Amino acid sequence: MFSIGVNTWVWVSPLTDEDLMRLAPKVAGWGFDAIELPMEQIGDWDPERAADLLGELGLKASVVLVMPPGRELVAADGETFRTTRDYLRRCVDAAVAVGSPVIAGPAYASVGRTWRMSEEERPACYAQLRENLAPVGEYAAERGVTVAVEPLNRYESSLINTVGQAVEAVGGIPGVGLALDVYHMNIEERDPAAAVRQAGELIAHVQVCANDRGAPGADHLDWPGLAGALQEVGYRGPLCIESFTAHNRSIATAASVWRPLAATQDDLATQGLAFLRTL
Repeated sequence: MFSIGVNTWVWVSPLTDEDLMRLAPKVAGWGFDAIELPMEQIGDWDPERAADLLGELGLKASVVLVMPPGRELVAADGETFRTTRDYLRRCVDAAVAVGSPVIAGPAYASVGRTWRMSEEERPACYAQLRENLAPVGEYAAERGVTVAVEPLNRYESSLINTVGQAVEAVGGIPGVGLALDVYHMNIEERDPAAAVRQAGELIAHVQVCANDRGAPGADHLDWPGLAGALQEVGYRGPLCIESFTAHNRSIATAASVWRPLAATQDDLATQGLAFLRTL
């Protein structure tokens, strides 16, 4: 059986210590095994304080890195690369503090940044990404953490949309793996289960939701096929529900969530948990 987690973005953005004090006991009480902690800005929440709280509740943690405008590892200036690497290292430090095995997210370019690339430009961007990400991967590996790079759909990035592109871009970098999000895979992968098999042992983290960002299971996705493929490649990490509240203007706009995706955000989490347990 997979362990099941949920991202605090289901309810709030940005996450604060006070939010976590309120949400974590509910998440544990419902029977989740893990909680995803987005690090939008360093200092939004205290890793040591979070570690104490989650330890008391018996919850595991996953740290999610966040790439707003200005965080770039490709096609930017040297100072931007430096500050982005520094941010990612601080995410690694937070992961160590809370016991997260990963920092997961699109660790290559800011979300929403898209541009047309020639056949020559894409490999050059991937080479630049490898050069900039390698020191972060080394820093993470030394501390027992994996930088899990997440492909995003075509509307949110033009750099890495598929598992195949992700393998080409970051495969083989020490300390770096892949984070798969079924929402993006449903848009970009012709066969999501086959993409899972292609990613194989590089998979370090998995995020799940319905095809409309609602509760997993209330949709058309082939969940048994996905679960079977994950088992086949030996994935042993959590399945973490990632969705967003329509009631927070900034996060709703960023994630294009224009309507409620469940009767309540609590329902989205608990109904998703109940379905995922059937896998």
